Amino acid sequence: MNFIGLDIGTTSICGIIMDTESGTILNSVTKSNKASIQSIHPWEFIQDPVVILKIVFEVLDQLTSGGIHAAGIGLTGQMHGILYVDDAGNHVSPLYTWQDQRGNLPINDTGDGETYVYRLSRITSMPLATGFGLVTHHYNLQNGLIPENAACICTIADYVAMKLTGGRKPLMDPTNAASLGLFNLELMDFEAHTLEAAGIEWRMLPEVVPSGTVVGHSQAGIPVTVSLGDNQASFLGSVSSITDSVLLNVGTGSQISMFSKRFLAIESLDIRPFPGGGYLLVGASLSGGKSYALLESFFREVCVQLGGLEDPGSLYARMSQLAEQAVLDSELRVQTQFYGSRSDPNKRGSIEGMDSLNFTPGHLIIGVIDGIIAELYQFYTSFPDERMLQIKSLIGSGNGIRNNATLRQRLSTTFNLPLLIAAHPEEAAYGASLCASVGCSVFPDFHHIKK
Repeated sequence: MNFIGLDIGTTSICGIIMDTESGTILNSVTKSNKASIQSIHPWEFIQDPVVILKIVFEVLDQLTSGGIHAAGIGLTGQMHGILYVDDAGNHVSPLYTWQDQRGNLPINDTGDGETYVYRLSRITSMPLATGFGLVTHHYNLQNGLIPENAACICTIADYVAMKLTGGRKPLMDPTNAASLGLFNLELMDFEAHTLEAAGIEWRMLPEVVPSGTVVGHSQAGIPVTVSLGDNQASFLGSVSSITDSVLLNVGTGSQISMFSKRFLAIESLDIRPFPGGGYLLVGASLSGGKSYALLESFFREVCVQLGGLEDPGSLYARMSQLAEQAVLDSELRVQTQFYGSRSDPNKRGSIEGMDSLNFTPGHLIIGVIDGIIAELYQFYTSFPDERMLQIKSLIGSGNGIRNNATLRQRLSTTFNLPLLIAAHPEEAAYGASLCASVGCSVFPDFHHIKK
């Protein structure tokens, strides 16, 4: 049996068809997500759902153009972000993505510089970050930005699932519901008293259903399962053993994820539901590929401004060469929080330990790579000892790891564990296809999937 997995990412939209018997990918299609909308506000990051839906249907058409029959469709996509839909299931707002910064804006009527995200966290006693869907909704609520005909909020992947099945009301599983914030991880649902304290109406939230639930059928009669959060989908699609692997992902940001059977509250880590039971302990950094891309952009600007050249194009290959040639015992240290951190949006990057020998492009490249690794390793040291003792390998995913040999080598050295690359580069889409196979009863549950 073959299953489709769709991953609606921030910068690209990917689809695969997976053969459950062999675990191989029969077809894969990836398209750029060109749905970004230019905003007059520097803190606003929004995308057009119409463009996203059009790309999704193009991907589906290309996946099935060869006549391969699919027994189910699973979805995943960028977490935390929200859009508003009306009673008919049509969008009435843009997609406010996870990168949106309105939660970090100061509340003018307080006069003390308190931000929207800080106030919402304070009045609900729950940890939150800007970009979380209910933080975005809280800001919109306080500033009269919610469309009059808005009936519900949902993630972009929930919206696409609803549109694929002709539904009118989005459904959401715990992995996506938790990404909105204000979600009780032990009850696996939102709580009335928390929403009341936040001034959020329960009717604005989709019904929460178990991961793998079939939410409807496509026009072709193919079952469609409720969307998974992309972190959980990537973990599911990357590791061969849930219990003895740590997943490192370096994409736009970077994440480190470990499975735990029981709920553990650890201050520096996100605790996220895992499909079928248990949790992921997650350290999420705003640094990662985005920080490395910032350095590449700086080098290109030097070429243009000082070298008198036109845009030289991508410099990533040359940066890799310079990193491999650099002396590795440099004392140059780079803090890569160029975009702040989840816990402190005002935190900034820095460069220390420069001298006449290491003030070179190669050493700066190594410094940024090590800075990205240092953030991940700091999260790693927060994992419970009982779980650390069971870990046998690191699994690497994301283009940042796949395309950077120096990053791979230094990750393995820093963590003192072998680094294995996930078998399929479309990790999240692959995980979504596995979710569909569980929802359609090919596998008994998420903990007994054969790959």
